[in-house]
Amino acid sequence: MTEPLFIAEVADKCVGDVVNVAGSEGRHAVSVKRLRVGESVLLADGLGHGIRGEVIETGKNVFSVRVGNVLQAPQRPIRWTAVQGLAKGPRSDIAIEALTELGVDEIIAWQAFRSVVRWEKKADKGIAKWQSTVREASKQSRRLVIPEISYADAAQIAKRISEADCALILHEDSKTGLSEIELPKSGEILFVIGPEGGISPEEVEQFESAGGKLVGLGEQVLRTSTAGLVALSQLQILSQLGAA
Repeated sequence: MTEPLFIAEVADKCVGDVVNVAGSEGRHAVSVKRLRVGESVLLADGLGHGIRGEVIETGKNVFSVRVGNVLQAPQRPIRWTAVQGLAKGPRSDIAIEALTELGVDEIIAWQAFRSVVRWEKKADKGIAKWQSTVREASKQSRRLVIPEISYADAAQIAKRISEADCALILHEDSKTGLSEIELPKSGEILFVIGPEGGISPEEVEQFESAGGKLVGLGEQVLRTSTAGLVALSQLQILSQLGAA
């Protein structure tokens, strides 16, 4: 059985230490997950530190774990950043869950010109919801690092594009495939995923002027909820092949 992962403060813990997990995380583990004494679990702080240990005690809303192994997320040469256009319904959630499970480092929420969903003054609430979504997706995929979530407008994204080591704009009309792009062996690779209606010509021009490259994902037109998943999985394979 796969060990469940819970979020806790573990950065300074050593083998033999006892970690107490309380609050909503402890309540969920004991009441919903039915965690029991003797089970093996993973604890992580979401910043790259983790431990594997055995549950030695449970209470109403708390459980205690004795540290058996100290874990550390490996340092990766590539930082993956996804700019995800806001989408209606559950599509944004599907997109960021998949990106998290694949190992994205940062997701930037973008209210594109053609986005049906408008965060505007509700940006703080939207960011909090996305943070909760990627937190749970990180736990499900046993990640020690929870992706960063931020919100940016087109001008801010253009700036990020200019600062990235490689910036790609996913566009259905582009005939350039990902395999034709020379990827850096280290640094930040940023890719932009438009909303349901696509990226407007003005936004494309703005992002290209900042240094972004238009790329396509094949003959089929993918939903915004799946385009990022396909792009990141392909990019990771190409990056690994290039590093071999």
